[in-house]
Amino acid sequence: MSVIVTDQGFGPDICADWVDLAPDTPPESLPALAREARAIRIAFPAFADGRGFTLASMLRRAGFSGRLRAAGHVLADQYAMARRAGFDEVEIPQALASRQPEAQWLARADWRGHDYRAGLRQRAG
Repeated sequence: MSVIVTDQGFGPDICADWVDLAPDTPPESLPALAREARAIRIAFPAFADGRGFTLASMLRRAGFSGRLRAAGHVLADQYAMARRAGFDEVEIPQALASRQPEAQWLARADWRGHDYRAGLRQRAG
């Protein structure tokens, strides 16, 4: 069973017609997916594998406006990076949710406010 993480914490999995992408998906296939897919789930086989963040950014730059989910071994510490890369939500295994409870994810839910660019805007403002 998986747990879905959003800015509001742990929530239910609202089923969608997912297009599943591996982290080694060729970048040249992304523009067509951005036009055709409504929901894309990118696999994270290991927390140290950041290729999914790059794919998410490339999809958003290609115009993808549907639901984008990171699925697999994403840590709470990586949540803000996932949101900044363009993910709407994260899907984690129940075992990971047990080790990193909802409070740890919620501590990173203000991903816009803790961005280094937010500090730069405050100083410039």
